[in-house]
Amino acid sequence: MTLLRRTRFETPCRIEIDNSDTACHAHVELAGNVPITAGDRVCVQGEPITVRFGQRAVIERMAVVERAGLIERLWTKFTAHFEMSELYEVSFTPGRIA
Repeated sequence: MTLLRRTRFETPCRIEIDNSDTACHAHVELAGNVPITAGDRVCVQGEPITVRFGQRAVIERMAVVERAGLIERLWTKFTAHFEMSELYEVSFTPGRIA
């Protein structure tokens, strides 16, 4: 692992997309269960995928994984705590608050 420089490699991936009344999601699964950690980036190669309502698609593509350097990984973990605290201000209280 380097301190500053990103490393990158290509790997096959499987994309599963569901666009229906019961589910709306897209998942990318990297071949060999490559672990993704703080600061890493994954870019799936190829043309945009369109799945119409009520359909499901499973597609095989290549993905480029960029590993963050040690300093970027630590910075991402540090700043994530502050971004997470923004969620604490959300309230799901029913009705009006007087």
